[in-house]
Amino acid sequence: MQGALCGFTVLDLSRLLPGPFCSMLLADLGADVIKIEEPGRGDYIRWWPPRVGGGSGYHVVLNRNKRSLTLNLKAPEGKDVFRSLVKNADVVLESFRPGVMDKMGLGYEQLAAVNPGIVFCAISGYGAYGPMALKAGHDVNYLARSGVLSYSGRCEPTMTGVQIADLGGGGLPAAFGILAALLARTRTGKGQFVDVSMTDGSLLWNCLRWGKHLGDRAVPAPADDMLNHGFACYNLYSTRDKRYMSLGALEPQFWMAFCERVGHPEWNTPQYFEPGSHQDELKHRLEALFASRTRAEWVEVFKDADCCCEPVLDLAEIMDDPQVRAREMVVDLIHDSWGAYRQLGICPRLSSTPGGIRSHAPELGEHTDRILCDLGYDSTDIERLRRQDVV
Repeated sequence: MQGALCGFTVLDLSRLLPGPFCSMLLADLGADVIKIEEPGRGDYIRWWPPRVGGGSGYHVVLNRNKRSLTLNLKAPEGKDVFRSLVKNADVVLESFRPGVMDKMGLGYEQLAAVNPGIVFCAISGYGAYGPMALKAGHDVNYLARSGVLSYSGRCEPTMTGVQIADLGGGGLPAAFGILAALLARTRTGKGQFVDVSMTDGSLLWNCLRWGKHLGDRAVPAPADDMLNHGFACYNLYSTRDKRYMSLGALEPQFWMAFCERVGHPEWNTPQYFEPGSHQDELKHRLEALFASRTRAEWVEVFKDADCCCEPVLDLAEIMDDPQVRAREMVVDLIHDSWGAYRQLGICPRLSSTPGGIRSHAPELGEHTDRILCDLGYDSTDIERLRRQDVV
């Protein structure tokens, strides 16, 4: 069966993580994503160690299901090739600083003149306008500016292991915005500009604490809330073998089941869900409890208990986890050059038009000749473009 986005073409000029993650999601669901890269250099993430085969493991995961075209957008003929691609494309995705595409003559208004239906999505740190629009930044900066870091952690702001701003503040809103713009185009016949700020997107992740602040006017801080290390019933606990268990027994029925399973029914009082100094005392009791057994022993204790207590797994364990395997979120693949490797699966899962992994991440410029042939260039033209460093 064809993917839900089969027939849509995405011209992806983005690099590193936010944009490629967005276009990966679109490609997984069937879109023809053409990854347009600088000749000889390509997306920087291609060369980051550690390697899988001749390229980066990061590139292998982020750029599956895509085709690679090398194209020099600074060369006049390179711009002509790009405009020719835009004529029959649906989406342009880029992650340069605001104004860069306009200076190259390839901004939204300029491309809309070529194809009024084009959806142009720009991902940047602070958005297309505002006093910080042209300022450089990275994931940690956007999380800092959006307030997310200010109350993350146990006692002081803590770096997150996952790039929340890049992925959740940039890549996901970009994919959502692109799909919304394509849906709107079915009614209006026109494309539009999709402005994605990774700081804006991260700011939305504050929705729960924002609502709480509206009510109590308290400024969020580390370990101050039931979902933020503040409550004993919702926390992480070290085991005897220095592994960890996650406890999320927020609701009364789950807390009661937990207390009964560990043999401490006396802990099941209304105070378990109330803020105060008694939470620290209860945390200390739970710390001592979990430290009395290994993680494997606790997994056995809770294997048939409905109380929201699960082990903290590392990536190596996740790759063989029965739940993950059942959901096909780990896919075993074999590449002619790299050999066997494990790829992340597809999310979301659509029942009638499911996504899938159709191809490995492309080599730099792997599909250049085919794409140019489809545009009408013959072998002589393509060789000339190569000699002139256009492709």
